[in-house]
Amino acid sequence: MLVDGSGNICRSPIAEAVFAHIAKQRGVLDQWVIDSAATGDWHVGCQPDKRARNCMKKYGIEMNHKARLVYEDDFNNFDYVFGMDENNINDLKEIAPRSYTAKLELLGKYDPEGELIIEDPYYDRGDEGFEKVYEQCIRCCNNFLDKNP
Repeated sequence: MLVDGSGNICRSPIAEAVFAHIAKQRGVLDQWVIDSAATGDWHVGCQPDKRARNCMKKYGIEMNHKARLVYEDDFNNFDYVFGMDENNINDLKEIAPRSYTAKLELLGKYDPEGELIIEDPYYDRGDEGFEKVYEQCIRCCNNFLDKNP
């Protein structure tokens, strides 16, 4: 499972960390390859945003990530490639090779509360947007794993 975010320092590393945490709690972590990546190169090599790291720390979720770009090979190396919003999906379609095996979907498709889009909190003041991303990722990742044990 690969999660994409624009710069790979806010939403996508939170989703990656949350998915890994839930998969570990369920005893299925060894069944998944989990990563996140960016469609834009402006944060490559950077740690996640401090607010994202603080949010994960608050909930006791391990986050070890350095931003990287999405590669064409990712579309054949992962079973699922998730975008956080329609812009991510459009960017991913431009990067994807002509033929690939991954399912390309919005992570929010799995939100039982129906919040399809996971908004980017990067430009928000404070932590509120990161908390919302965390809550959405918890719901989406749990529901995804319920449907894909």
